[in-house]
Amino acid sequence: MTGPATATLRLAPATPEQRALHRALVDAASARYRAAGRFAYHFARGKLGIDPLFIDLLRLGVLPREPRVLDLGCGQAVLASWLLAARERFDAGRWPAGWPEPPRVRRLHGLELMPRDVARAGPAFVGEPRVQVEQGDICINRFEPADVITIFDVLHYFGPDRQADVLRRARAALGPGGVLVIRVGDQARGLRFRLSRWVDQAVTFVRGHGFSPMYCRPAAAWAADLRALGFQVQTVPTVDGPPFANTMLVARLTESAAEERT
Repeated sequence: MTGPATATLRLAPATPEQRALHRALVDAASARYRAAGRFAYHFARGKLGIDPLFIDLLRLGVLPREPRVLDLGCGQAVLASWLLAARERFDAGRWPAGWPEPPRVRRLHGLELMPRDVARAGPAFVGEPRVQVEQGDICINRFEPADVITIFDVLHYFGPDRQADVLRRARAALGPGGVLVIRVGDQARGLRFRLSRWVDQAVTFVRGHGFSPMYCRPAAAWAADLRALGFQVQTVPTVDGPPFANTMLVARLTESAAEERT
C-alpha cells in the first residue's frame, strides 16, 4: 500500500513567549531527575533545553489527548517527564492562549537497551504509576498496543533490515488514528548532516555506549517507507536549536490503513 504524498511543515522561529514556556518546562521536567543524581539532572536539562524537538511536539499538537505512549529507545525517559510537566502546567492554568492542549498521558512505557539509562530513570519516576521504563532491545521485544509510538534518534543504529522490521512492528502495534513520530538525521542535508552525525557519535560515547556504526538515509527515503506502510506522513525540519540535519516525521495511521495491518 502506498499513502499520499508527504507534506512538509516548516515551523516559524519561536516567539519570546514560547521561549519562556520552554525554559519553565525545562526547569519542571529536569527537577524530577535530582533524585537520580547530578549526571541525570544535568543531562535532562541539557537535552530538554537545547533540543527543540520537545517544544515542537507541543507546538504542533502532535499527540492525542489521552494517549498510551510507547517510547522506543527512551534513554532516561526525558520525554515522559516533559509531557507530565506540560500537562501539570496546563492544569494549573499557565498555558499560552492558542496553543494545543498538551496530552494527559494515560501510560508511557519506555523501552531502553542501556541498563545505566534505565537505572537513572528509576528514581525519577518513583510514585508515578503512569510511567514504566524497561530494559530491553527494540529489535527483539514485543511492542504492546499503543496510541503513540516515538522513536527519536535511534533507528540509524540498526541496519536496513532491522530498521524495516521495527517500523513494521510499530505499525502493527498502532490502532486507528495511531501516531508514529520518529526523528532522523537527513542524509541529504550535506554539512549539517555531517555535523549532526559527529555530535551524535560524541554524545553516544560520553553516555558510555562506545562508538557504533550508523545506517543513515535521506528523510525522503524514510518518508517513502512510512507511506508504503500505509501512513500519512508529515516532515518537520528542525528550525531552532543547533544547526543539525534533524528532521521529525509524523506518521498517522488512518482507520482504513489500520484495518489492513498484517
